[in-house]
Amino acid sequence: MVRDMLRRFVGSAILTAPIILYSPLGTSLFGRELAPPYGLSPGLLAFVLTSIVVWWGGWPFVSSAARSLRQGELTMMTLITTGILVSYVYSAAVTFGLRGEPFYDAAAMLTAFSLLGHWMEMRSRFATGRAVEALLKLAPPTARRVRDGQEEEVPLEAIAVRDVLAVRPGDIIPVDGVVIEGSSYVDESMLTGEPVPVAKGPGAEVVGGTRNQQGAFRFRATKVGADTALARIVAMVREAQSSKAPAQRLADLAGKYLVIVALAAGVVTFVVWLIFGAQGVSFALSAAVAAIVIACPDALALATPTAITVGVGRAARAGVLFRNATVLEAAAQVDTVVFDKTGTLTEGRPSVTDVIPAAGVEETEILRLAAAADAQSEHPLATAVVAAAKKRALVVDPPSHFEAVPGHGVQATVGGRTVLVGNRKLLERNGVTPGLEREAEGLRAGAKTALYVAADGQVLGLIAVADRIRPTASGAVSALHDLGIRVLLLTGDSRATAETVARTLGIDDVRAEVLPGDKAAEVRRLEEQGRRVAMVGDGVNDAPALAAATVGIAIGAGTDVAIETAGIILMRDDPADVPAALVLARRVHRKIKQNLFWAAIYNLIAIPLAAGVLYPSLGILLKPAWAALAMSASTVTVTVNALLLPRVGTLRSP
Repeated sequence: MVRDMLRRFVGSAILTAPIILYSPLGTSLFGRELAPPYGLSPGLLAFVLTSIVVWWGGWPFVSSAARSLRQGELTMMTLITTGILVSYVYSAAVTFGLRGEPFYDAAAMLTAFSLLGHWMEMRSRFATGRAVEALLKLAPPTARRVRDGQEEEVPLEAIAVRDVLAVRPGDIIPVDGVVIEGSSYVDESMLTGEPVPVAKGPGAEVVGGTRNQQGAFRFRATKVGADTALARIVAMVREAQSSKAPAQRLADLAGKYLVIVALAAGVVTFVVWLIFGAQGVSFALSAAVAAIVIACPDALALATPTAITVGVGRAARAGVLFRNATVLEAAAQVDTVVFDKTGTLTEGRPSVTDVIPAAGVEETEILRLAAAADAQSEHPLATAVVAAAKKRALVVDPPSHFEAVPGHGVQATVGGRTVLVGNRKLLERNGVTPGLEREAEGLRAGAKTALYVAADGQVLGLIAVADRIRPTASGAVSALHDLGIRVLLLTGDSRATAETVARTLGIDDVRAEVLPGDKAAEVRRLEEQGRRVAMVGDGVNDAPALAAATVGIAIGAGTDVAIETAGIILMRDDPADVPAALVLARRVHRKIKQNLFWAAIYNLIAIPLAAGVLYPSLGILLKPAWAALAMSASTVTVTVNALLLPRVGTLRSP
């Protein structure tokens, strides 16, 4: 479609050149009247060439206007087509007997310039779309499936969930899955924008469309077809680029009224010059056509979608996905960012740092019982405890009973003993006196989480778990402060641990010891205070809070639930992408306002100028051809302004 528009523009431009050359405009440009070769009639030559330009080059405008009229609508194509056909039909009538002066040059130049403007608009849209569409082509057409120990090459469509697939050095990974054998490094830059290859081994997740660098491995498919991360990214970007922001709906409404105003301005201009002017029908018609053409709301219609299309496309290529245009506009208004701690500001891979036993208790006994109680829990802290027990090669008995207590810990029956592993509140609600307070406070002061371990009503000791703060977290918080954004930490951790992390990163306020179910209420409480809140989390216990916020941001692709509830998905595990996404949203919003402002100013100045208000005093009248050029220039200006949006990589904090 873009190539077709370019072909029509080039052909029309070539045919328009001789039309201008042998027209009154050509005479004024070259200082003398030029005649066509071989004794051809200038009028007939212009008629033939303009007919080709109008009916072939301008056919997209004519056919679109006809469809709109059949549906009872007036669009910008109606204005362009009206200007082209009025100029063409009147000039043809003059050529074949009507008294007056033809202006084929106006019809031809109007068509050519309109084609140029629309080609540039379409090219900018398709350019950003092509980069996203190219992602779909990253998935290979075939994959190596492993059956009965043998590899077989099968079409990608034949792959099913739980199939085992083999990947060799240099291969494109066909679908999403989990590595079960072997190790390698994988280039995930197409997904995250991060150029450094990522190490993969047993248990690591791999994503379809990413490239294996070195080493060979086998993995089990977990998502195929439209469920893969790659397919979902493309679907989300398509939705975002085609969605309409509130500002665009207002611009569309204004554009519809502007079409009516433009047609009315053309009629009034023609009648006024015909009645009160002494220049005749040709002059009146020329002014009317110029007024109609120059008022075409192309720039107004493109002001919002062009900026959104470019912004969403550039963000997607850097691993920042906006769900739709409404989210993009809402993100530009955010004044408060709330971070979850674990997996968001920290790496999400906590490990046991200390085991502090009570008097007469062995460290191994504490760790063995705690690991047994935590064995069935999916919480990151429980995973750390189990991993520490495995590292020490402890024999861990499976629990005969297990119960997770959200926001507090777990309780289980291990070898006939009732075991509690969790925070102080877990012990208190079970009637156990915590003890070891001085030791627990010391751990919290070091930004460690203190887990109490109790059995049969007695505290056995403490297990300290720490999660490293991400290297870019401090820079991300600083960048948000530079934007005038207030930063809060929302966590289920103890207040002492949370405040230590907040002081380290320069976070403004802390909401600690918040149960998972209460996080959404905390976000709503901030919004009731008039704050426009962005909630940032990795999806573990965060989904309700992400949905409650003005803008939910899932970091590191999050969980499936987080992706469904978040408005912005960050494919990288990097807090620096949070301020980068908000800066981009603000830049897009600014571009939209700039484009709408200039489109409005253009119409306020251009319509009276084209109608000839300066002609009586200064002798200035805008010809239809120059009106078409001005209209195209306004369209090009809006498009180029949108293309000046920065790339996300340049917005990330160091």
